[in-house]
Amino acid sequence: MSHSVAGEPSSAGRRAAPLTTAVYSAAEWDLLTSLPGRVLVAAAAPGPGRPERGVPAGLAGLDAVAAGRAFDSDLVRAVVAAIYARHDGAPQSGERLTDLVDLLAACRAAVRVLRRRADPADSAAYRQWVQSVAARVCRAAPGSAGQPPSPADRRFLDRLGGALGLG
Repeated sequence: MSHSVAGEPSSAGRRAAPLTTAVYSAAEWDLLTSLPGRVLVAAAAPGPGRPERGVPAGLAGLDAVAAGRAFDSDLVRAVVAAIYARHDGAPQSGERLTDLVDLLAACRAAVRVLRRRADPADSAAYRQWVQSVAARVCRAAPGSAGQPPSPADRRFLDRLGGALGLG
């Protein structure tokens, strides 16, 4: 397998726009493409028992989103492509700062959409990818390199994983 300069697998042989995205309504697609950013923002937000994260955490989250380009899932790659295609900087209808309750409800809604519309492997890959965005942000807290997440971060990640149907 060839790799790009950035070390990612070559995109040779991949479809530019997966056919699977056509099965989603505009609202469903907006939910799926806005959820990773919402998770990144929520994971980076300080809270009781959760440290200030700063720029390194935001960069870790963006890196985790970009890592979706190398996933072996048409759905995840299409979502990442759609995120990067939003070049005008205008917020999308589903993008807003939300509290945890709203975020978890959005995760459960995404799981319902994926259950109805997505291939089971794509659904699992998407849900795991979204969880990995939050996990990478939580691991990027100042002074936390190599340390387990704080109890508050662990609760956040557990609740997120539950809402994503991961355990």
